Amino acid sequence: MSATATGSSGVQRAGPCAARLPDGRRLHLRHGPIDLVIEAFGEATEVGRAYAQASERFQDILPTLVAELGILRAPLRSVYPEAVGPVARRMVAACWPHRVRFITPMAAVAGAVADEMLASMTAGRNLVRAYVNDGGDIALHLAPGATLRAGIVTDVSKPALFGHVELLAAMPVRGIATSGRATKGQGGRSFSLGIADSVTVLARDAATADAAATVIGNAVDIDHPAIHRVPARDVDPDSDLGALPVTVRVDDLEPDDISLALANGVAKARELFGAGLIHGAVLTLSGTYRLVGDGGLALAAPPKAA
Repeated sequence: MSATATGSSGVQRAGPCAARLPDGRRLHLRHGPIDLVIEAFGEATEVGRAYAQASERFQDILPTLVAELGILRAPLRSVYPEAVGPVARRMVAACWPHRVRFITPMAAVAGAVADEMLASMTAGRNLVRAYVNDGGDIALHLAPGATLRAGIVTDVSKPALFGHVELLAAMPVRGIATSGRATKGQGGRSFSLGIADSVTVLARDAATADAAATVIGNAVDIDHPAIHRVPARDVDPDSDLGALPVTVRVDDLEPDDISLALANGVAKARELFGAGLIHGAVLTLSGTYRLVGDGGLALAAPPKAA
């Protein structure tokens, strides 16, 4: 999840756990801070083999990430980091285009884990569709002709459906990620430099979407006395953001202030859309939203748009 908007919170020592959820359809994988929900669709034997592959691959995901935390928590600069593990390499690749501003590869950790797990579970399998959900950052598999509807929840503390996206196999979208202040606490793991309640991004893979959601979320911002920030390390000593000020509270803003902050985020989203890094985005702040790109987003009972 985000690391220009991400705070890493230490590594738990319990081993990896795998179990079917009570519905019998989904697989739950958990190890330390990594918590995945996986679902595959297809013939029962193929689904079972896919889940076995996912469980096996999951065994060393966290240990190999921990081994490279020094690289992954360091800001990207002019020299491309030589990450070794496949998840670490995905993280670096997703964040590299954004290195002009402060960013560490941790900005894409959840999306990169989801991408790696999806690749492992679908290898050699005949599945209609599948997804790996890592705390709201989702990697998707769609066979030719398949479709998938993904719900959008913009505030994990109030898990109401904000809208949905209809994804077709022909679309260049295989990743969805959400970042912003509403993803911290109540189950979220991200810090944000901006004030967006949430930014949801559609992209070619989950790691790319994760990094972009972080960057856009940071851009939804203004200077205002109603915005309260503290150094990230004061909230989480292990945060890769160090002394950078992260948003901890936003008091009431005037409509013009909300519009200006969203406009700043929209400008960044359009930049990334023009560069081919994202397919679409929805930005929310104080009940107001903006859409960017051609993501096939359909909002259910949306809040005010202006």
